[in-house]
Amino acid sequence: MVSAAVSDGTRRVYGSYWTRIAQQWGGRRLDEPTPSQIERLAEQVKRGVVVRRNGRGGRSAAEHLIAALRCLYNHAVKDGHVAEADNPARKVAKPRRLPSTRQAVADTRLAEINAVAAGTGDDPVLDSLLLRLHTETACRLGGALALRPADLDPQQCLIMLREKGGTVRWQPVSPTLMAHLIGHAEQRHAPPGEQLLRYRSGRPITYRRYDHLWARLGRHLPWVAAQQISTHWLRHTTLTWVERSFGYAVARAYAGHNDSGTDAGTTTTYVRATIQEVAAALTALSGEPHPLADEQATRC
Repeated sequence: MVSAAVSDGTRRVYGSYWTRIAQQWGGRRLDEPTPSQIERLAEQVKRGVVVRRNGRGGRSAAEHLIAALRCLYNHAVKDGHVAEADNPARKVAKPRRLPSTRQAVADTRLAEINAVAAGTGDDPVLDSLLLRLHTETACRLGGALALRPADLDPQQCLIMLREKGGTVRWQPVSPTLMAHLIGHAEQRHAPPGEQLLRYRSGRPITYRRYDHLWARLGRHLPWVAAQQISTHWLRHTTLTWVERSFGYAVARAYAGHNDSGTDAGTTTTYVRATIQEVAAALTALSGEPHPLADEQATRC
């Protein structure tokens, strides 16, 4: 089954769409659905989405359905169940993605978010740690949830982030954040090779913790609910500041972007930022010295 052959992240995104496909076409052969039938199913999914304030008219749902079908048929082609030329999902275009409404959060607003997180809820220590981790590193949710105690390098103040697409990188963090991560792992008894971020009970957190956090912040800060602020806005905030202050190459390295994309061109091969430059940007952001940033200053 395709679900067992993909990563947890892929399964989480596409799982509900595979269920919908099975409900609609579970009794049909793989070579029966046509491109026009896939388009009609995408339109049904698009019309059936729950209307939210930050909704895009169901575009994302239709895009994910087509992507889920492409994933399914890619495996079917590999296993020889259908020929590549007969893959109907490849013949259906995804809806054009609209520009994101996410943007950098102003410093005053970010301070409000941190103050409410630290002063409310059933585990403000955990929530404050999550916000600082994402603000300092600009990591994605998947990277934070995959973090293990074994991924911490206290001597060089580095953490290993494993994020989407199987990317792995060492990311500088401030001494303060490193101390809190180590303390959190020790206090909540996180095994070295297992998830670091945990509830007081020792149970690993999931994406649901973030959902509850931002729902609570929205109740205390109406503008958070109105704009549908989420953890990914913190990534935008940090990377925008890094790009404005240290340039595109450093921001790209800070974000953990690889060179496989076509948007930046071949030039990125020659202007890659070093981890020392990323550490220097972190030093300016956090106001704390970093051992690798000192190496960068010595080189300059």
